[in-house]
Amino acid sequence: MLSEIKAKLLIVDDLPENLLALEALIKREDRQVYKALSADEALSLLLEHEFAMAILDVQMPGMNGFELAEMMRGTEKTKSIPIVFVSAAGRELNYAFKGYESGAVDFLHKPLDIHAVKSKVNVFVDLYRQRKAMKQQLEELERSRQEQEALLRELKSTQNELEHAIRMRDDFMSIVSHEVRTPLNGLILETQLRKLHLAKDNASAFTMDKLKAMVDRDERQIQSLIRLIEDMLDVSRIRTGKLSIRTSAFDLAELVVNLVESYSAQIAAAESVVTLHASEPVIGVWDEFRIEQVVANLLTNALRYGAHKPIQVRVYSEGSEARVEVKDQGIGISPENQKRIFQQFERVSASHAVSGLGLGLFISDQIVAAHGGTISVESEEGSGSLFRVSLPL
Repeated sequence: MLSEIKAKLLIVDDLPENLLALEALIKREDRQVYKALSADEALSLLLEHEFAMAILDVQMPGMNGFELAEMMRGTEKTKSIPIVFVSAAGRELNYAFKGYESGAVDFLHKPLDIHAVKSKVNVFVDLYRQRKAMKQQLEELERSRQEQEALLRELKSTQNELEHAIRMRDDFMSIVSHEVRTPLNGLILETQLRKLHLAKDNASAFTMDKLKAMVDRDERQIQSLIRLIEDMLDVSRIRTGKLSIRTSAFDLAELVVNLVESYSAQIAAAESVVTLHASEPVIGVWDEFRIEQVVANLLTNALRYGAHKPIQVRVYSEGSEARVEVKDQGIGISPENQKRIFQQFERVSASHAVSGLGLGLFISDQIVAAHGGTISVESEEGSGSLFRVSLPL
């Protein structure tokens, strides 16, 4: 509502009785009148307040009304305030012209016409309120525009995130379907082959050596399925903040030694050699199962991407940290890929046909972070990779 905008009016006259008389004419509840007995006093008020209009007496000692008006017109804060001059001099054209030349919008002569004064003040106050209301509306529109732009940016960001999530879901489902199908196909073929031998009463197909080989193959396929399921469960736990860490004191060097020994079959299948440097015990308090999971992921990746070349594993302590390093001499990782390999469903290169969901490094990074540690990579394409896990002792 325009009437809710309070207007401030400035009246300047060197005679107190004139100020009081003029104030009585123009004062209302929705207006606030400020009085000044000199131009200097008026300037102080002008710099402090925002006025709807100023009524200036022309003839004042010191700085007169014309000079005050010229100063107002030369100041950014006050140059737009409507000025009405009041003069007791005659209605000489040149005198009024000088007032307009100084920036006045109107001229009043004494004795004042009460109705004329009230009417002019009402007009300028209404104009001020309209300008003020329009300015507020423009500010509201600008705020609304900025909010809409921010909302559009947020919606665009959300849309991009959703599109990325959909792409990740599709990629994930494609990878899962492929990775799950591989061990399942192996189990199905083995089952069909055994049914065929049984149907033909071919007892020679089930000698102890052959049975042992069958069980070993079945176990590898089942372990592959279990690993895939565990990876997916771990991602779910990480997302919901339910990844459990159960700490106890153990020797990290001993854990890695045992792990490398247990990987002898995989190392042989990868046609690689693993050199282990773990001469000193490295005792700390961590989750043994989870740390083994991290090192196993790094070793598995080294075997996958190591190009059948030697792999070095090192366990040592430095300062207040325990460290595990796994270094291969394989395909390496580009700087661009190094930034994303610790994300979900990301793999080093789509051009290399490798198994896995692309979750190993993401899960490893989350496990190490839950221990207050870090996992990093140093690599160049074609020159292998060095993964380093740092854990607080």
